[in-house]
Amino acid sequence: MLSKTTTLAAVAGATILVAPSAALAHVSFHPNAIPQGAFVTTDIRVPNEESNASVTAIRVKLPEGVLDAQGAPPAGWSFSSKTKKLAKPIKTDDGTVTSEITEVDFTGGKIKPGDFGNFPVALGLPDAAKQGQVIGFPTIQTYSNGDVVRWIGTPTDDKPAPTIDVTAPGAAALDVTGGDAGPPAKLPANLTGVASTSASATATPVAATKPATTVITKKETSTLSIIALIVGALGLIAGGAALATRRRTAAA
Repeated sequence: MLSKTTTLAAVAGATILVAPSAALAHVSFHPNAIPQGAFVTTDIRVPNEESNASVTAIRVKLPEGVLDAQGAPPAGWSFSSKTKKLAKPIKTDDGTVTSEITEVDFTGGKIKPGDFGNFPVALGLPDAAKQGQVIGFPTIQTYSNGDVVRWIGTPTDDKPAPTIDVTAPGAAALDVTGGDAGPPAKLPANLTGVASTSASATATPVAATKPATTVITKKETSTLSIIALIVGALGLIAGGAALATRRRTAAA
């Protein structure tokens, strides 16, 4: 099952710490709108909101039904996970699964005051997560001075849990601008495939798209040939002029 996470290390290598803007004041996922049944890599973005202490640990509780989750810790950090035995084993394409992952933890590193960190996690959404649902991921943030911040509230609370919106099966994973901890509770119809009366949201596709194919017509080919001949002729003229100049210089 972990064969699906082969690109995770490369993602972690690109993780950087930079000063956040006001919009990054909450723990959040990027991308945060994920298709039903998908297995994706998403970043847990964690800000440091204190002026005299570093973030030293991040613990994220996963919803029931996550059978596979793997982290790629940034430099200086360690990743670990907690599991729970399933009441009934589940058969998957990769074999029989006897436990689910209940929590993922990043520890041992530091996020300095005024910075934020990205923590890549590859996971599969629970089979029970259906299109149109919003999944919360309660998160505990620990500082070097002993302070603990519990991001476990609703989207309207001061400390909301980061959320992921479940979109239509087969859609692209998107980074949607909405609430501080995630996208709007109801995404626009063009993203979810269902009717919505919520305010519009801005979405940035994350999945790679197929390169556009350029078709050159016969007319364009003829035009290009003519241009090539003209350029070639100009090159010969310039070369001849340079040669004549050298000969005159030598004769002098």
